[in-house]
Amino acid sequence: MSFLIRQISHTADGREIVRGVTHADDSLTIGRAANNDIALPDLAVTPYHARIDLQDDKRITITALGTLGFEVDGRTRSKCDVNSAKGAEIAIGGHRITVSHDAEDHVVLTVQRVEAVSDAAEYREEATAFSLHDLMLSKRRSAYILAIGILLVFLAWPVWTFMHPAEDKRSIYAFTADHNWSSGPLSQAHHELEGKCTACHQQAFVSVRDTSCTACHKDAHEHAPPSRLAGARAMPGLGGRLLQGVATAFGKPEAGACVDCHTEHEGAGPMPPTAQAFCTDCHGSLKQRLADTKIENAGDFGTTHPQFRPLVAAKAGAQPALSRVSLDARPLDESGLKFPHKLHLDTRGGAAQMARTLRDRKGYGDALVCADCHRPTADGVRFLPVDMEQDCQACHSLAFDRIGGTVRTLRHGDAAQMMADLRALYRSTAPPRPLQLGGMARRRPGHYAEGQVYNIYFGAAARRPAAGDAAIRAVFSPGGACFDCHTVTPPGVGGAADWTVMPVHQASRYMMKGWFDHKPHRTETCVSCHAAPSSMRSADLLLPGIATCRTCHGGEGSKAKVPSTCASCHSYHAGPDAPWVSHLSPKRVAAMRPGDPGGGAVP
Repeated sequence: MSFLIRQISHTADGREIVRGVTHADDSLTIGRAANNDIALPDLAVTPYHARIDLQDDKRITITALGTLGFEVDGRTRSKCDVNSAKGAEIAIGGHRITVSHDAEDHVVLTVQRVEAVSDAAEYREEATAFSLHDLMLSKRRSAYILAIGILLVFLAWPVWTFMHPAEDKRSIYAFTADHNWSSGPLSQAHHELEGKCTACHQQAFVSVRDTSCTACHKDAHEHAPPSRLAGARAMPGLGGRLLQGVATAFGKPEAGACVDCHTEHEGAGPMPPTAQAFCTDCHGSLKQRLADTKIENAGDFGTTHPQFRPLVAAKAGAQPALSRVSLDARPLDESGLKFPHKLHLDTRGGAAQMARTLRDRKGYGDALVCADCHRPTADGVRFLPVDMEQDCQACHSLAFDRIGGTVRTLRHGDAAQMMADLRALYRSTAPPRPLQLGGMARRRPGHYAEGQVYNIYFGAAARRPAAGDAAIRAVFSPGGACFDCHTVTPPGVGGAADWTVMPVHQASRYMMKGWFDHKPHRTETCVSCHAAPSSMRSADLLLPGIATCRTCHGGEGSKAKVPSTCASCHSYHAGPDAPWVSHLSPKRVAAMRPGDPGGGAVP
């Protein structure tokens, strides 16, 4: 034998709902607590009010579990036996429990909430007693009032002030209604436009157009011709086209507008950088859509970026043959110089001995280091071209004569003037005088310090024109001051009328499609990226490959030390000269020429 508990409730329109559940135990509890077998949400009921025990097939015992009792057929009891076959009605708080017996031999307990005869708290439901339901507006009415209030404050009022600017009176806090539409302050770049909404938002309820941007940013130009940009963009799917159609219907410009990349009202700091997806949407699979493009597909820097392609000189000269070559091909950069880095950085060679000799005057250490010759620009972005007089002459002196206390030096960078000086020296009719010029072999750096007579002459000391020509020939021959560092062309070769020196081409920037700043990398050593200590040729291109950069840099959102987006190195609006002269004026950019120390070395 078991209990059958029947819960009766009513809908809003008065329909009765009966839920029945069988209880197989011989006893059950009644109370306000939710873990009772019969839970009665009524403040007049204690958490554990009473227990009903099954004595035999038809007789049950009801026992109060606290000081409050219950009513059985109108009489208050604390314990009572009831015959389920005869039936009874138990009243606990505002609930009535009818006891009966069914044909399946169940003791049936029918529970029903009855109307309270009083408004006293003990006859009200717990949920109602602890709420402000009776003191507030209904949910529906509150929703209507709030919706109307939002429309008035954030739509009607701003629209009115926009349409009547002359009547818009500022408060003491300089607040106007259309400020309600602003999602945040302007960035630092546009801070001076704060409060001047119509400077950019020229049409009501229309997104900012490109004409508003180019009114101030006159130098901004397309990333590529519009036809190429249209062909480069990936065709959106059905969902993308649907969203674009909805956006166009509400005044948003088509894809490629300035506002797609440059987002404003994001805070008073710097303008947020462009997201990587803005670039990779086209460049990730560009070759599949533009078959004639020379640009490689590029995606996340840490995984799908191509190898770097620096601009190098395949042939030195006044007009060097420049081309972009992948570092995977191990390209050479012919500068016209003969300079072995390994020889100068060797800690046990003659260059190291010379550094120690000049330690007090030049500040060198026990050996030469990169910083002894390579000096950064004022902004720290790149390095100045190496200068003979400032960086080389301390060891490679060009002194050739002494007159009293003055040492005469050859004119560096002007071969014609240098040869004229030597011919003038040997054309003199004065008696010969010793010049500390030594024998037939040119001495290496270390024998004479800065300002001393240097061994650049290898012929007879007699002063006669033939001796002058011999001295010039020695200077431009193996072992001579010019020949050891420069590429020399003898007379008659290539149509040259006299000895000539190939112009030196020093590139201060190789990555012409991206931006690199040395200053943030000053915590690294030079040799951690540039393999100079092992280079025996000046043509060796000592640039790090992409694998070296990836030891620190990864793509957007990566776990690398320095997550980097496309905008970290590339500028969407960059002109042909922008990578290395972004801080210079357009006139300065137009004046740039190969070898210019103020900017890059290649156009």
